[in-house]
Amino acid sequence: MKFQKVITLEEIANLIQCEFVGEKDFLVHGMNEIHVVEAGDIVFVDHPKYYDKALQSAATIVLINKKVDCPAGKALLISEDPFRDFNTLTKHFRPFHSASTSISSSAVIGEGTVIQPNVFVGHHVTIGTNCLIHANVAIYDHTVIGNNVIIHAGTVLGADAFYYKKRETGFDQLVSGGRVVIEDNVGIGALCTIDKGVTGDTTIGEGTKIDNQVHVGHDTVIGKKCLIASQTGIAGCVVIEDEVTLWGQVGTTSGITIGTKAVIMGQTGVTKSVAGGKSYFGTPIQESREQLKQLANLKKIPEILTKLK
Repeated sequence: MKFQKVITLEEIANLIQCEFVGEKDFLVHGMNEIHVVEAGDIVFVDHPKYYDKALQSAATIVLINKKVDCPAGKALLISEDPFRDFNTLTKHFRPFHSASTSISSSAVIGEGTVIQPNVFVGHHVTIGTNCLIHANVAIYDHTVIGNNVIIHAGTVLGADAFYYKKRETGFDQLVSGGRVVIEDNVGIGALCTIDKGVTGDTTIGEGTKIDNQVHVGHDTVIGKKCLIASQTGIAGCVVIEDEVTLWGQVGTTSGITIGTKAVIMGQTGVTKSVAGGKSYFGTPIQESREQLKQLANLKKIPEILTKLK
């Protein structure tokens, strides 16, 4: 998430009332999670296991819970609770504003687009030309929808990320300040849920078609011309490359990549990254040809045991 204007390290430190290491006029352009940070971004880290990853990332400002050696060209924000203070920054730079109308006056809707009854269109939403948005769709703030997109009834674009920190008192949610971006010629079925990014974008690529009752987690990027069948559940921070097919009831773990033109057969659990151009099946996932051979061999076990008697 980029800020509307560049601000200084000292201004950020004042917002969250913390100590900083670096020049007070060190420039801050935005904030992001570790997997999408760029120069000028703030990233947060609150566990020693991940200190090095954060300090060596592309981020140039690290919100951290311990004073450490600061790499050259970077700055630190020293906080006793980076998770809490990252939320404070998200709420400051991307505050929630309640709606008083079904279609916000700040929404931009292109020529030829049809909005059916009971659709909610939030603040700063952009919808392109010749789209069809069916009844009871909810489009949360800052969502971007391209041209020639069809979204069927009951779908929700932009719900919060499922991202929590466990504390003694319960679970604290990481506040979502990202977006959903739907590119041109996408089709989305009924009763789908596509969560917005925590600070970045959840993206559905051009020409992709999504069946009914599909869930897409936060910060996931789906490529162009993919087919995703009903009851598939895609976790957060997944990369699905172009022309991938996911058949019904596929489930994935987070942070993996599914390669271009891979085919994932129904009810497969995608527990790891897989290369493109192949077909996969089963839980844990294997190439479908190998998995089917194993299943065929299992069926032969009774016959083999009978012969051994």
